[in-house]
Amino acid sequence: MKTIIRCLNCAVTLLFVGVAGESADVPAGGSSAGAQPPHLARLEWWRAARFGMFIHWGPVSLKGTEIGWSRGAQIPIEEYDRLYKSFNPVEFNAEEWMRVAAEAGMKYVVFTTKHHDGFCMWDTKQTDFNIMQSPFGRDVVKELAQACRQRGLAFGTYHSVCDWHHPDFPLGSPGGQTRKPNPSIDRYETYLRSQMTELICNYGPLLIMWFDVPQEFDRRRGQGLIDLARSLQPDIIVNNRSGAPGDYDTPEQRIGAFQIARPWETCMTICQQWAWKPNDAMKSLKECLQTLVLCAGGDGNLLFNVGPMPDGRIEPRQVERLREMGAWLARHGQTIYGTRGGPWKPSKALASTRRGREVFVHILRWDSDTITVPTLPMKIIDSTLLTGGRVRVTQTSEGVSFAVAPEDRSDIDTIVRLELEGPAMDIAPMSLQSAIQASASTVYQNMAEYGAESAFDDDDHTRWATDAGTKTAWVARDFGRPLTFHRVRIREAYPGRVERFELQYKTGSDWKTIFAGTQLGENFTRSFEPVSAREVRLNILEANEGLTIWEVRLD
Repeated sequence: MKTIIRCLNCAVTLLFVGVAGESADVPAGGSSAGAQPPHLARLEWWRAARFGMFIHWGPVSLKGTEIGWSRGAQIPIEEYDRLYKSFNPVEFNAEEWMRVAAEAGMKYVVFTTKHHDGFCMWDTKQTDFNIMQSPFGRDVVKELAQACRQRGLAFGTYHSVCDWHHPDFPLGSPGGQTRKPNPSIDRYETYLRSQMTELICNYGPLLIMWFDVPQEFDRRRGQGLIDLARSLQPDIIVNNRSGAPGDYDTPEQRIGAFQIARPWETCMTICQQWAWKPNDAMKSLKECLQTLVLCAGGDGNLLFNVGPMPDGRIEPRQVERLREMGAWLARHGQTIYGTRGGPWKPSKALASTRRGREVFVHILRWDSDTITVPTLPMKIIDSTLLTGGRVRVTQTSEGVSFAVAPEDRSDIDTIVRLELEGPAMDIAPMSLQSAIQASASTVYQNMAEYGAESAFDDDDHTRWATDAGTKTAWVARDFGRPLTFHRVRIREAYPGRVERFELQYKTGSDWKTIFAGTQLGENFTRSFEPVSAREVRLNILEANEGLTIWEVRLD
């Protein structure tokens, strides 16, 4: 099914192609009385698409360092700002890039039109610091927008709110840590708005305006950018990085937590760096596919980033990995596209998606011969092993169990299709770790998503969090019976916040300290003499900002 979207003020059109399992009907133009606002209809299309390509590219690829952030750090500012004078990516082929995206099973593309370094990859009339002044001299954004539409892909633009190069933006490199002598945030906002208008009216309509790093922009200024975008194109969708909340959340370099009430999209790199880096470590096919599955299982999208090389090609090994993902989606895309997350919230071992009366159970890890999850309040009337072979599904009042012979299990994802007697979306989401007994001194805005159990659920995608400004707090677990352990592993979500802590166990009504420490960091590990206890507590004695912990593991 195809739909034509018209941008009311720009007189251009964009062809949308239906996503498997979901209608692509998106209303054109404004909305009549009682109709759904155009951007919400577009948001539903995007949500059903589930998988997109992020592209970070520019003259910095000549150096192989990070885009924006290496200006004034690894590369002196003057040298960084001259890189475009040597930038001549003669192998760039927009049609080839879009062919790779389509073969990967991606449904939309978001391209970095301007990063924090201020360099513009289109023929902007607002500054000479742009691609047309390079030896290449071609409008990359124009060619990509055209190639996207020819392939039936939706096109969006990444546009940094901050600009460490522009004299009117108050902050400069490295990393926005310096202040410029005579800035004017009002003049800069006028510049930013003029560039947004160029992008939407000359290269749109766009699926997304993807903002980033709104330094110096508060909620009022950020909402003003969103209002401008919608005045030019009523159905454009906008992320949450303009300074205002926007339409959806954007967890970065991590899989978002289960969230069904508000859309979200994980942005993540296929390698380690956003921009191209020689010999950068690349994710395995298993990591790539399980990331996509866990995003869909959490009711989110995956915007997967590639960093093209300085000659204009996407690195061949990245192309091959994306094609492998596309081959898997060609077989199993029905379990991803057009689905919603749940009914079971994902863990490292299992995710689930649903549509209509179907539930797709993605078993990512087999810790035993039978996998058991909390029961469904609805009868299962049929089951199939979509990855080949046979599955035995047992439903009782206590749980639902899946048994698959070892030879029929997939190392990446064993997929079971369940047919229910009623609509799968009628089932309230259920945690796979509902038996965890945990408590905390405080929880971020009293939200269950950040509750104490998230620090002990053996799931690196969930976390215990506290309100901003919290300097002391504790999180504890009651195992229900005494356990013996001799080592702890702790992952701090924002390394460097914890400055003093102690690990304790309860004896009678008192807490006894096993050991004390200063910093935790991303991967803290400490062994000690074996301790037997029923209750354990991580007690944060001093921190410089709100506390948040991915995981506390004892063994």
